Amino acid sequence: MIQEQEITLETYPVRLRSRGQITLPQSVRERLDVSDGDFLLLVEVGDLFFITPKPLQVPRLADKIADLIDDSGVSLADLLQGLAEERASIWQERNS
Repeated sequence: MIQEQEITLETYPVRLRSRGQITLPQSVRERLDVSDGDFLLLVEVGDLFFITPKPLQVPRLADKIADLIDDSGVSLADLLQGLAEERASIWQERNS
């Protein structure tokens, strides 16, 4: 069941600095749970732009790989062995 969420519209004035930088208001940074040095994603939809926290890809990919390993019943040792065999096969093809 999909839970409906109330959507609110808020506007926040920001100033564009000389090097293309903007400062997000403190309340926006808190709502996005971001701090100095975090990466954000600027999404363009038509003539509108949205700023959203950019999720780190490595943890997501690691979780996806772990799920695939669990679902397939293949162990990490099996994957590493298969990788070693594939590398040896490629090396042999290139040097033949």
